[in-house]
Amino acid sequence: MRLHFQTKPLRAVVPASSGGSGPGSATQRGRSRSRKRRRTCTAAAVAAVVLLAGCTATDQEPGTQTEGAASSPAAGQALEQGSSEGVSIPDIVASVEPSVVTIFTGRGGLGSGVIYSADGLILTNEHVVRGVDEVEVGFADGKREAGTVVADDPVTDLALVQVERTGLPAAEFEPSLPRVGELAVVIGSPLGFANTATAGIISGLHREIPGSASNSQSLVDLIQTDAPISPGNSGGAVVNSEGKVIGISEAYIPPQAGAVALGFAIPAAIAMEVAEQLSEDGSAEHAFMGLGPAAITPQIAEQLGLPDTQGALVLSVVDGGPAAEAGLEPGDVVVGLGGEEIQTPEDLLAALRGHAPGDKVEVEISRGNEASQLTVTLADRPSAE
Repeated sequence: MRLHFQTKPLRAVVPASSGGSGPGSATQRGRSRSRKRRRTCTAAAVAAVVLLAGCTATDQEPGTQTEGAASSPAAGQALEQGSSEGVSIPDIVASVEPSVVTIFTGRGGLGSGVIYSADGLILTNEHVVRGVDEVEVGFADGKREAGTVVADDPVTDLALVQVERTGLPAAEFEPSLPRVGELAVVIGSPLGFANTATAGIISGLHREIPGSASNSQSLVDLIQTDAPISPGNSGGAVVNSEGKVIGISEAYIPPQAGAVALGFAIPAAIAMEVAEQLSEDGSAEHAFMGLGPAAITPQIAEQLGLPDTQGALVLSVVDGGPAAEAGLEPGDVVVGLGGEEIQTPEDLLAALRGHAPGDKVEVEISRGNEASQLTVTLADRPSAE
């Protein structure tokens, strides 16, 4: 299976080393610790992701098949339902469209963005602006302005772009998670078609892309939607029936993998918290555990004498890091963190999203045939530089 991000051309997220992921807001942290994690793919699709060892970058030109080009039955139902309940999708689009921009990287690549503040601050995906300092921003009124990438955070795949233009219509964000089944409208520039709107519903919450932990820490704890998403939507808005941004478009799984309308977005609560931190001092805090997690394959389970493939295998620990200080060792299997069950490395990264540097968390591990519990004091993730 090929996992695609929505820039054109597409670029894979930088593989993340050991550690954690960004802390969520109070809304995110308050989610149920006892929830069972739901999978986004079939077993066959998961195996395909693992075989590819991450995301494959491919160029797609207009006219080629993408998920955004596929018709979504649920989208039609949402349109019909919206009309019957008095929700006007055209009115939603008209109100939000001025707050969504197109970002041109100057190398033939493009993505989308959301106006975060009236003084010219724009929120987008880090992978949209990766490797460039200057971009061009296209607004809904047809004007273009030079923009500067002022801060980015690869861990959550978010970045801020500053333009000189002021008096901009900033989007309104909704920090609370939506409910499954709610209306979802996606606005962005798929394949360069600016001001494009698609509609569907919220299909799921707290989604992780199986196998993504070896490539990115951003593809966890996502909102899933069946509103068509295509290359170029990255960094654009997913909004609710009130016209509030509930997510930032992040990735999709294409039809070639057997998927039908599987798109993913970063929850607004995470986007807002990271944007505030980036605008304050150019960096974002992330709970850091200091270990390198890996999936447990049947072959690894057999080699290590493990009873099953559940948990996150500890490949390495950072010398002097939180995990090492707590006594974790390579070969241990993390099966629980802070009361949450850990079945995969993606589960581990998602669980860390609910914690901040300085938090003490109980970590359940299995070592050989013995189970034990350790207390880890999380640290702030070291700079990649």
